[in-house]
Amino acid sequence: MTPAQMTIALLLSVIGAYLCGSIPFGLLIGKLKGIDIRRHGSGNIGATNVTRVIGKGWGKLCFALDFLKGCLPVLALVVLTGQTGCLKDQYGILPCAAALAAVCGHVYPVWIGFKGGKGVSTAAGAILALSPLPLLTALAVWVAVFYISRYVSLASILAAAFLPAACWLYGLAGIGRKASATELGLLVLLAVLTILKHASNIKRLCNGTENRFEKKPEEGKDA
Repeated sequence: MTPAQMTIALLLSVIGAYLCGSIPFGLLIGKLKGIDIRRHGSGNIGATNVTRVIGKGWGKLCFALDFLKGCLPVLALVVLTGQTGCLKDQYGILPCAAALAAVCGHVYPVWIGFKGGKGVSTAAGAILALSPLPLLTALAVWVAVFYISRYVSLASILAAAFLPAACWLYGLAGIGRKASATELGLLVLLAVLTILKHASNIKRLCNGTENRFEKKPEEGKDA
C-alpha cells in the first residue's frame, strides 16, 4: 500500500473498531431487565457488575458480547492483512491499532459520555485474534489467581501484567508464531491500561477493603 492508502486504512480500522468497542452491551442488557446498570452495584457496565446485579447468565452473555466486539474487528483485519488478504501490512499495524481502538471504545464509549467498563473482556477478545497462545496462558493465570483469591480485580491485573512476558517468552523459545514488535508494544499498552483502570481496586486490595466476588459489593466498588 502507498502511504496515503495506509493512512486511510488505518483511520477506517481505528474508527470502525472504536465504534464497535463502544457498544455498551452491559447497559443494553440492563435495559432489557428494566434497570440502568450504572445505578446499581458499582455502576460499571462490565460483565462483573452485570453478574452481581442481574445474574450469572446475563453476566456470561455480557462477557461474550464484550469479548466478541474486541475479537471480530481485529480478526477481520488479521484476515485482510494475511498472505491471501487484500491489504499489505508487514508490521501488523492495522490489527494492533484496531485492538487498541476496540478496548478504548469499551473503556471510553462515545455513546454514553465516555464512561465505560475496564476493558478486560474486550481486550481478551482482541488478543485472541492476535496471539491466542499467550492469551490462553494468561487465562490460566487469571483462573488460578481468581480460584485462590476470589478477587476478579487481582486476577485481571496479574493476567494482564503476565501477558506481554508470556508473548515474549514464547517467541524467545520458538513456540508458536513469533510476535512482532508492534504486537508486543500493544500488549504492554493494554497491560498498563488495565492496571490504570484498576487503580482504585489496587488501593482497596492494599488496605484490605476490596470485595471478593461471592460477596455483594458496596456501592461504588467493582472488580
